[in-house]
Amino acid sequence: MSASSSSWDDFKTRVWGNRTEVIEGVEVRVPTDLPFGFEDRLADLSSSSAREDVEELVEALFGPDVLDRWLDAKMGTMGLMTVLTWGMAQGGGQTEFTFDDAYTAITSDDPGKALAPQPRNRAERRERSRSTGGRSRRTSAASTGSTRTASLD
Repeated sequence: MSASSSSWDDFKTRVWGNRTEVIEGVEVRVPTDLPFGFEDRLADLSSSSAREDVEELVEALFGPDVLDRWLDAKMGTMGLMTVLTWGMAQGGGQTEFTFDDAYTAITSDDPGKALAPQPRNRAERRERSRSTGGRSRRTSAASTGSTRTASLD
């Protein structure tokens, strides 16, 4: 079968891979994309600690019955928050985001900043700076190589 006529599942595996991770003794598929509407639902449920709400988020990222198996293994709140944060980062394309990064994000003073994808190179940093609409750093006249001249009018 040629690459152009492969099935959707073959395409997904080829493009995003089919990685798994063992978390609390449970093998789960590493999210490669966030389910449609996930971020909105997360915002809706962010202040909820109801089991069914947490289960909905875990199931969306990792599959059915995973939360029960993690809770049976005595996973705590911090562990669950760490794994959810890691899963969201993975699903958002941050494949280098580690469990340590996730823990740092949930325990930092500014979790949103800690979760933001970091530019990988100078070009990405420039693009991010350009897209924020912020002011550029002032360039000194000495570094521009030109001097001001009087008008000839």
